[in-house]
Amino acid sequence: MPRSKPAMPELPLVGRITDYLDHGAPEEIRRIIDKARKDDILDAGFPYREEMGKDAYEKHLEQLQLQLVRMMHDVVATGKRVVVLFEGRDAAGKGGTIERMRENLNPRSCYIVALPKPTEREATQWYFQRYVDWLPAAGEIALFDRSWYNRGVVERVFGFSTVAQRNAFFRQLPGFEQTLVDDGIVLVKLWLNVGRAEQLKRFLDREQDPLKQWKLSSIDVDGLARWDDYTDAIHDTLNLSHSPIAPWTVIRSDDKRRARIAAIQTVLSAVDYAGRDRKAIGQIDPLIAGGPDLLLA
Repeated sequence: MPRSKPAMPELPLVGRITDYLDHGAPEEIRRIIDKARKDDILDAGFPYREEMGKDAYEKHLEQLQLQLVRMMHDVVATGKRVVVLFEGRDAAGKGGTIERMRENLNPRSCYIVALPKPTEREATQWYFQRYVDWLPAAGEIALFDRSWYNRGVVERVFGFSTVAQRNAFFRQLPGFEQTLVDDGIVLVKLWLNVGRAEQLKRFLDREQDPLKQWKLSSIDVDGLARWDDYTDAIHDTLNLSHSPIAPWTVIRSDDKRRARIAAIQTVLSAVDYAGRDRKAIGQIDPLIAGGPDLLLA
């Protein structure tokens, strides 16, 4: 007798994005998505109406990745330590940007830190403790896919921390980051931001693609209806944590190609390494990347 095919595992989050689009999303957002063509820029406030061309993107990305390899050689040779924080809206392109940055680098020296929910023991430790364990040694680059800034944004929006805990976090934060910099760590903080319609469109794309459905989480789904709460938390966090010692670079990522270019340029500009070619790196587009004020543009 022929064997029956094993049943597909149930994916409880699949369908909830579409349900939000149909029943929960603001009418204006639904209208924008309904009318959008595949490559349209959906945010009317985005400075470009079309995505960066593929040929121009790939040519510049290749130059930047060659510079990243030079940077990696110098980091290993000189014992530098580099930390890059990737924060931002859900579906803002953090993962894809990290992969483009890391894909040609030695994983022994350049590694990704993507920590799960704290264990019961970790939840009782000093808040920064579990992140300290993942800081780089000499000759290493740590790419944090989300970081200690969870306390200021996600934990606030979902009530995972108390007001007292968040107040303590922001009191301790400047000293913590000052300590990292004083100890010689090059600290780069990137905030990727995406418009509301583009965010929802990207979630819909994930929902419909079996190879990307694993990216959906309950936080992503439940967070769709909390856009304004996220906006308030983001603005407060950036205002409280942007400083000359540890500045934020905000990157408008409605166009993933331009965002990836700007993110890599920012890192290459922050690390002083032998053989740096400023012409190959190019000028960072001020319409795409800048300080926290860019969020208000």
